[in-house]
Amino acid sequence: MVLRRSGAGGPGKRLRVRDAESIADRSARWFASDRKAETRNRINGMGIRFNRIKCGFFPRSWSYNTGNIISGNDGYSVIITSGDNMTDFDTIIKGGTIVDGTRHRARFVGDIAIKNGLIAEITPAGGLSARTAKKVIDAKGLVVAPGFVDLHTHYDGQLLWDPYLSCSSWHGVTSVAIGNCGFGFAPTHPEQRERMMLSMERVEAIPLATMKAGMDWDWETFPQWLDSIDRRPKGINVMSFVPLNPLMIYVMGVEAAKSRDPDERELKEMLRMMEESLDAGGVGFSMQRLGDGFTSVQRDYDGTPMPTDTMSDELCMAFARILKRRGQGFIQLTQAKNEFTADLDFGLKLAEASDAAVLWNAVQVNERHPHQHRRMLKWVNEAREKGLKVWMQAITTPNDMRFKLDNFNLFDGNGAWRDVTIGDVPTRIAKMQDPKLREAVRHDYDFGSAPFVSGPIAEIVVDSVANKENQKYVGMTIAQLGQAMARHPADAMLDLAISEQLQTVFYVVPFNYREDLLDEILQNEWTVPGVSDGGAHTKFLNFGRYPTNMLQDLVRDRGSYTLEEAHYRLAALPAVAAGFSDRGTLEVGRAADIVVYDYDNLRMLPTEIVHDLPGNEWRYVEKAEGYRYTLVNGEVTFVDGVCTGAVPGKLLRHGKAAEATKAA
Repeated sequence: MVLRRSGAGGPGKRLRVRDAESIADRSARWFASDRKAETRNRINGMGIRFNRIKCGFFPRSWSYNTGNIISGNDGYSVIITSGDNMTDFDTIIKGGTIVDGTRHRARFVGDIAIKNGLIAEITPAGGLSARTAKKVIDAKGLVVAPGFVDLHTHYDGQLLWDPYLSCSSWHGVTSVAIGNCGFGFAPTHPEQRERMMLSMERVEAIPLATMKAGMDWDWETFPQWLDSIDRRPKGINVMSFVPLNPLMIYVMGVEAAKSRDPDERELKEMLRMMEESLDAGGVGFSMQRLGDGFTSVQRDYDGTPMPTDTMSDELCMAFARILKRRGQGFIQLTQAKNEFTADLDFGLKLAEASDAAVLWNAVQVNERHPHQHRRMLKWVNEAREKGLKVWMQAITTPNDMRFKLDNFNLFDGNGAWRDVTIGDVPTRIAKMQDPKLREAVRHDYDFGSAPFVSGPIAEIVVDSVANKENQKYVGMTIAQLGQAMARHPADAMLDLAISEQLQTVFYVVPFNYREDLLDEILQNEWTVPGVSDGGAHTKFLNFGRYPTNMLQDLVRDRGSYTLEEAHYRLAALPAVAAGFSDRGTLEVGRAADIVVYDYDNLRMLPTEIVHDLPGNEWRYVEKAEGYRYTLVNGEVTFVDGVCTGAVPGKLLRHGKAAEATKAA
């Protein structure tokens, strides 16, 4: 129901009333006693019945018709807006501990009402009657919080065969960004499709067989790509950057895009396509700039840098100026060339030229070199003092990895290791046995830089073996393996792998998780947790677990954050950084993306291998226990970890869905 004050001056302020009983309780104030008889006569004449009204002048025997207006004393009228049995809402979540994501409001026990995919009302516990909703979720003893927002994923391919984008949706994520690091599949000429999949197989380690089996390619341009996403069923909300690699390749071709700047005609066409893509709903653009050195660990399938790795600063600025002129969009930047100071200077110039938010990827702890993250935090603080909108995406999950040398690519920054890990298994084995290439690997082990992602190879551990006779090596570091096999550690690692047709599993021990150092990143005002890389590196890692990891380890066990701060960081902060205006907090008018979970019993489950990818491919996954309900746009998608089959996800063009509104 709605109460509206009316009078000679026309309609005035409307007061929404959700429960018929509350109208009854307040009826004496709305209708003066001397108008009771008149009001009753008018109601009888309209055939209105109030089934649950408990007051003297609204007998239970009367009926009502939705849409009727009943005028009362003092200029108030009652507008009947609910259906039969007063079910004003689609769903009510009752009695949960609400952590609304704003961090300014302390948690409280309350009720949340949902209507048409939006949060319609939030009250203290007991403020909403269960009888006013079609469905009620009992959240007593559970935390109710905004669904998590993951700004760094590579689900561009997986979206075409998995509407729920696991593993992210298993961990309470309700909105994701795709098209990160300048990688994606649009725009793409039909004749370039195979080449684009080959690139993605290497740079993001997505199995080629899976992409071939799972992608239907019903688009060519970026606007067509968004339309394709829009019409597909989704169990999660999706927004997309405009990735620069496919755009450059579409206009210039692969080799030209890698080797030179565009000419005047090519530049004009690329800028036109960027405008077109942003008009269609792209949220900005993304690029990886890793150069051609030891940090360049995400290379093309032939081992060469990707176009954006070596693109000129001026070309980057040309795209940035489009955002400034439009006053719209933001930039995802993965930058780590060999000159650290120059990298940071470029980030500032990009933020200034675009006048847009720049999401810098990434900051994490290196326990061996803590000065690295400290100078980055100092840099972002100084950028903010200058008024530049720079955010740092933070890796807050242990950087453990399991990998086999049959498909691993994250040694690519070290040329000697890259040379022996390109090609199929027979090709790799042949290279690993080549005396000259083997000598180069030994030299790199002794004198080269530690691989950028894994850290020193000497500290990598033999996790599991394929042959029983090698079981004695499990648990050894590569340095220890060399001693046990009485040979150079690099030789020992390669010889063990070759003896098992590259099926030996190696494990990277986390070196980014020391509590005091990680807290320095967590407490910085401008760090956004995440970098899940969801959908990528499927046979190496699963950082999609980061929300559960944060709540279980960093909040409950370590106390690095309060719950209020954690949910701000997991939902509201990434929403702000991405320019969302319709979700990220639990406020009236916002999209009803909600997680309901058992805080005390929330936990990650052990890592497992599942063969659930198209093309009969496998991946590492980690599920979670303790998430009782996940709601996307008001519909329940998971109950106790079991998918309901609902697909209420939206394409967030320009970062929002048309149906939702900005909270007041």
